[in-house]
Amino acid sequence: MDLQTTIYIGVGLSFALYIGIAIWARAGSTSEFYAAGGSVHPVTNGMATAADWMSAASFISMAGLISNMGYGGGLFLMGWTGGYVLLAMLLAPYLRKFGKFTVPQFIGDRFYSKSASMVAVICLLTASITYIIGQMTGVGVAFSRFLGVSSEVGIYVGMGIVFLYAVFGGMKGITYTQVAQYIVLILAYTVPAIFISLQLTGMPLPQLGLGSNMVGTDVSLLSKLDMVVTDLGFGQYTTTTAGSTLNMFVYTLSLMIGTAGL
Repeated sequence: MDLQTTIYIGVGLSFALYIGIAIWARAGSTSEFYAAGGSVHPVTNGMATAADWMSAASFISMAGLISNMGYGGGLFLMGWTGGYVLLAMLLAPYLRKFGKFTVPQFIGDRFYSKSASMVAVICLLTASITYIIGQMTGVGVAFSRFLGVSSEVGIYVGMGIVFLYAVFGGMKGITYTQVAQYIVLILAYTVPAIFISLQLTGMPLPQLGLGSNMVGTDVSLLSKLDMVVTDLGFGQYTTTTAGSTLNMFVYTLSLMIGTAGL
């Protein structure tokens, strides 16, 4: 069996898993469709939220940004992560308290205004469409690479799969599908990192390997990384920042607010 056939089988099985979960967890009521019936365990919900964070933007773009920007690229990591914290602290509890399924419903009732609700709908559509364009572009790039198809075909495939499990299961199906995605993604992140760390430093934990010496030398992995990227014309991986400290703070804050708003 050649590599391309193996890839097709792996992708096909993952798609079948996602659609199968959506059918198994299909929504039977409005509450299940919009809020999974309020029956999702906090740990399960955390896994689904983590899968939402580990999207095309983080899986492809942020990895490239941090590789290019080094330490300064960490602001994207902190900004997007902090946005979820803001959301959990400042919006989610009140949405749950009011018993509403959508943010426009919540805003309309909270401010006793249909106009406010309409503004929320417009903001929601604007932010979501902008976000989806970026995400679907990432899906098209990824699929075109390992499926051997054009990026346009990759986008249609990705949209079709998402449409199927969103329509079948609503938020309940999406939640459990994203749990499966979380398991797939976390393995895709950690398994290569573990083996790369073992090969370069002999340490099985990448976090410890990053601060260890290269195998058979007295040169630390971070020092070697600095040497490699500076030879390629980039700034030092461990010290380069995106402007001043204030600039990094404002960037991080804007990413936090943008993520929470989205």
